[in-house]
Amino acid sequence: MPARVMSHLEMCLREGVSLQRGMNFRVRGGHSVLLMSVQPDAPYRDQLSEDGTVLRYEGHDAPRTKAGGLDPKTVDQPLRTPGGRLTQNGLFFEAARAAERGEVPPERVRVYEKLRPGIWASNGVFHLTSAAQEHDGTRYVFVFRLEAVPGEEDAATPVPAHPERRRVIPGWVKLAVWQRDGGQCVECGATDDLQFDHVLPWSRGGTSLTPENVQLLCARHNREKSGRIG
Repeated sequence: MPARVMSHLEMCLREGVSLQRGMNFRVRGGHSVLLMSVQPDAPYRDQLSEDGTVLRYEGHDAPRTKAGGLDPKTVDQPLRTPGGRLTQNGLFFEAARAAERGEVPPERVRVYEKLRPGIWASNGVFHLTSAAQEHDGTRYVFVFRLEAVPGEEDAATPVPAHPERRRVIPGWVKLAVWQRDGGQCVECGATDDLQFDHVLPWSRGGTSLTPENVQLLCARHNREKSGRIG
C-alpha cells in the first residue's frame, strides 16, 4: 500500500476513533494503532532501521498529574495505572510478550507518522514482535520492536507465520519530498489524496532511502503509473 498523506481528522475517520494519544491498543478494526515521529522535536525516541523494515518504538510517559507532580521524563514509564489496570504500555507489552512465547500471533499495528503539524503519512501495517524495558540513564522506558509487513489490511484474515519484510520510506525522506514538491502532485498539482511514490519502483531496484527516487502523486496518477517507471 502506498504511503498516503492525510490529516489528523482523516486518520480518525479511517480508524473510527478519536486518536488523542500515540498508543491505541485494539481499536474498532481489531488491530492496534501507533502514532510516531522521528522529527528532532519529537517527545519520544522512535527509530526506523536504515533499511526501513523495523521500527523501534518508545513507550509513553505517565501524565504529569499521575507522576506525583514530577517531570514525567524522570519517572519510569508505567506498566499499570495507580488503580492496577494495564496502561497502553502494558497492553502492548503483554501482547508482545505473548507473541514472543508463541501463545498468540503478533499484534497487527497500523502506524502513522507525523511529518509536520497537521500533516501525517500512513506507514502501513507492522507486526509487534517483541518488547523490553530498558534503562535510558535516567529511568526505565518501554521499547517495542515492530516489523513492517506487506498488505494485511483485513484484520479478519489470519496473521501469516513468516511474512516478507516491507520497506518504509524514512521520515526525513518523506519530509524532504513534501517540501521539494510543494505538498502537491507533481503531475497535476492536486493537494488532496496524495501518496509517496517511487520513481523507479522497488520491484525494479528502486530505493526508498533517497528523496531523488521518491515523489508526490495523487491517487489517480499513482494508479495510472502503476508499475511502470515514471
